[in-house]
Amino acid sequence: MSERKPEAGRAAHTNGTNGGAPAAAVWPKDTSTGWASTRVERRATAQDGTKIAYEVLGHGERTIVLANGLGGRLYAWEPLIGAFYRTHRIVTWDYRGLFASDSPPTDRRLAVVHHVDDAMAILDAEGISRAVFVGWSMGVQVSLDVAASYPARVAGLVLLNGTHGHTMATGFQPLFSIPWLPKRLHALIDFLIDHPEIAQALAKVSKVGVVPTSLLLMITAGPRAWSLRPMLHQYMEDVLGPSFTNFLRLFQELDAHSVYHLLRYIRAPALVVSGRLDAMTPAYQSKEMARRLPNAEWIDLFRSGHFSMLERPEIVVPAIERFLATRAEWRAPG
Repeated sequence: MSERKPEAGRAAHTNGTNGGAPAAAVWPKDTSTGWASTRVERRATAQDGTKIAYEVLGHGERTIVLANGLGGRLYAWEPLIGAFYRTHRIVTWDYRGLFASDSPPTDRRLAVVHHVDDAMAILDAEGISRAVFVGWSMGVQVSLDVAASYPARVAGLVLLNGTHGHTMATGFQPLFSIPWLPKRLHALIDFLIDHPEIAQALAKVSKVGVVPTSLLLMITAGPRAWSLRPMLHQYMEDVLGPSFTNFLRLFQELDAHSVYHLLRYIRAPALVVSGRLDAMTPAYQSKEMARRLPNAEWIDLFRSGHFSMLERPEIVVPAIERFLATRAEWRAPG
């Protein structure tokens, strides 16, 4: 049953094809200590031949798979990684078309189902039969689709600041859905894809968005907001960087995707986390997911936006720790 609870690094890649020059090694700054010293980069080949870049770090027999947002990489997970790398193996990957992963043969192969297949290719390459999937933002849709398509591979789901599908129907609409907005957003994205020079100019201008986001973080993260500024700058650089056109296409694919009708069949234990101040993926979407999933727990954070892992780690990380210890089904049922 659903339950609502009260609020109680990145390194250089040298073989990607989406940005021309390799990504700068800006996270983490110190690779000699902690989890960064366990990190290795690898590549897997997807079913259609696309090369997928992924990273493995940590120690342990149990595996956590991190499904990133649309933008955002290891730096978006640092509180979780710091808490669990000593006891768990942690795997994450760059979605096809972004960062160090190759673009697929055709744009049509950027759909969520292809990211699901990429995740399976990585698990197979690593010899991982079962893992807990932790998804943030876009990664929630990917993780839910993995659980619906390959239930035997999923020991549990941690779903942060995401939705079950049709992203544009609720994105940027924190209180209620605006019926005409999705088509207008598609029209805007179509225009930007057809006019890449305007898209790049807009991307440069949009980087000023770090200022209002920083102000929101001061409300949601408190004094921690100052330490999050480098992460926020890196996030903006990633989203608005060389992969920006594929970022726009992926946003459309997220709107085309939905697992709403499949939620009631997903038996894996789930922890759903939402932020009341999240305008990107509103909390009412998380409530709906938790209601539909048969084995879900919902934590609704009143003072949190779209970065709950980074804004409220003192709540989110212990909740995940309890989930991994008491609810995750590391052994396949039966």
